[in-house]
Amino acid sequence: MVIGIIISLALLTYIAYKGFSVILFAPACALVAAFTAGYALMPSYTELFMIKAVTYVKNFFPVFLLGAVFGKVMEESGAARSVARFIAQKLGPERAVLAVVMAAAVLTYGGVSLFVVAFAVYPFASALFQEGNLPRRLIPGAIALGAFGFTMTAVPGTPQIQNIIPTIYFKTTAFAAPLFGLLGAAAIAVLGVCWLEWRKRKLVAAGEGYGEEDTRVATNFDDGTPELSPVLAVTPLLTVLVLNFILTSVIKGWDAGVMSSTSVLPLAAKAIPVANWALIISLIVGIVLTIILAGKQFKSRGNLQMALNAGTIGSLLAIMNTASEAGYGNVISALPGFASVRDFLMSIDPGTPLLSEALTVNVLAGISGSASGGMSIALEAMGARYLEWANAVGISPELLHRVAAMSSGGFDTMPHNGAVITLLAICGMTHKKSYPDIGMVSLVVPFATTLVLITIWTVLGLQS
Repeated sequence: MVIGIIISLALLTYIAYKGFSVILFAPACALVAAFTAGYALMPSYTELFMIKAVTYVKNFFPVFLLGAVFGKVMEESGAARSVARFIAQKLGPERAVLAVVMAAAVLTYGGVSLFVVAFAVYPFASALFQEGNLPRRLIPGAIALGAFGFTMTAVPGTPQIQNIIPTIYFKTTAFAAPLFGLLGAAAIAVLGVCWLEWRKRKLVAAGEGYGEEDTRVATNFDDGTPELSPVLAVTPLLTVLVLNFILTSVIKGWDAGVMSSTSVLPLAAKAIPVANWALIISLIVGIVLTIILAGKQFKSRGNLQMALNAGTIGSLLAIMNTASEAGYGNVISALPGFASVRDFLMSIDPGTPLLSEALTVNVLAGISGSASGGMSIALEAMGARYLEWANAVGISPELLHRVAAMSSGGFDTMPHNGAVITLLAICGMTHKKSYPDIGMVSLVVPFATTLVLITIWTVLGLQS
């Protein structure tokens, strides 16, 4: 019954909005839908929900783990702060908005996790805005544009998990559909910066300045430890990007026989997981290189063990959250009532599956309050159908990948999104003051950009 799915989704949305753990409640919401459809509860839990959750962990845990550790060693070594400080100082307070966006974008595209980026960039954003007496309420929007926007989903090769998840479903790489992605990234960046600059001029003209000094910044701005030079600090970021690009081509050329010893094992991949292997190796090298380059900083602060442990522990919560949402999607897609939902979504047919995929991923990302979680639910339930449809009309799986990734970065930043709430807390701002700008640059602009590009690709008959 469709009503059971609707009730289940409504419960999941409410739970996410209230901040309860989806690890605990996603299976409960899935079982509500299963119960209304007449399914036995325990098989639905252990054989539908858990099987998919375990498979998801198998596919993505190394990326979550190494990504979190890389971000943490970049943070604790001061490397992320050094990059942010350099960009902020070079551009200065007169270009404060652009400086903040660029600093967040460089770190995100280099593989640093979004939360670490927010912590690293905010002190310098605050200093720049205060020096220029610019409205402090715009800082969360500027960080969101750089960290939650184009570098998270659109720019080809970004090592963020939102760009890696589609590789499993469409057998693509992190560099899928480069033209579509680059155009989308450019549009999101330019429109986002233009919006924030317009808002800055409007607020300043109305007499709004920085406001009261944020006394919390001093504790994070400079702890007296000798800082890694910007050149050395950015080296691990560039290494991850370049090595990921090189290894993607190298691993793609490996003989498929390399998988022969594992092909009969449960959960074993049927083909070489190129994107996963390339990124795993790249992140390991990035972590080791950061530790070597920042050896003096780690020795002075004595925080290497803490960085490694904190990154590891943090990754467990992240992977289990998203795996639970993938398991939820598997239960929902197995129910008879889902056929009606699927048929409705598949009926959105401008000649390609791209529009249907974009709307599905956006809506589920908004419901779950998570880009990776919403995309996982959508692709778990309908990824195979979209791939079949794309093959039938001659659309490249790479285009499916890029549209899915970019769509995950649209409705995900609804007010109840965890990253939004954390960002506002870091910046000391409220939803009332700063969310309108966050929503414009990280929700409205990416969503509109994706739809416009899909329309252009469809009208021109482009297939990749």
